[in-house]
Amino acid sequence: MENHIPLMRFITLLQNNMANKEIEVRFLEIDKKALIKKLHKLDAKDFGENLLDEIIFESREKDGLGKFIRLRKTKNKIQIAYKHHTAHTVDGTYEIEFEVSDWDKAKAFLKETNAGKMRIQQKKRHIFELDDITIDIDTWPQVPTYVELEGPSENTLKDMAQKLGLSWKYAIFENALRVIEKYYNIFPRSIKKYTFDDTK
Repeated sequence: MENHIPLMRFITLLQNNMANKEIEVRFLEIDKKALIKKLHKLDAKDFGENLLDEIIFESREKDGLGKFIRLRKTKNKIQIAYKHHTAHTVDGTYEIEFEVSDWDKAKAFLKETNAGKMRIQQKKRHIFELDDITIDIDTWPQVPTYVELEGPSENTLKDMAQKLGLSWKYAIFENALRVIEKYYNIFPRSIKKYTFDDTK
């Protein structure tokens, strides 16, 4: 008889061998136009803004902590990511991410594996890069635009925040789900569709 490892358990085992910590921080309710202007002045590389279509397969999530699998589509690529939020800290998230070629097959595969409760969601993301830091300007439905900085260390993020005029005392280390729930009283986990056209 074959031994079948549940998908989330298999990915956790993989994570232990391929631990990829995300080092990131968020600053809420930024002036989007002013920040973009400053980034251009600093000669940041501008990758433009995309609409991100996502399907979340949530296995265990409480107060923004836990594990989930995300299927994401932009105009250029399709990706699957496993995320494990262990703490609301600058380095409290593990991620394994890779590209796939077929959205419908990936969705069907994840549904068949019982990866977790499914939620459809969208956000707009304008991506910049500067000094080895990725700067994501994110807009979710019904939520003021915020910026996320991701880089190799906390010190590099602090330096970038200062360069962009963002005060570290207002740094937020909670993940996107926790931010949306805690600060804006929107609860994506309780709805099946969290998009710009429809939230229910």
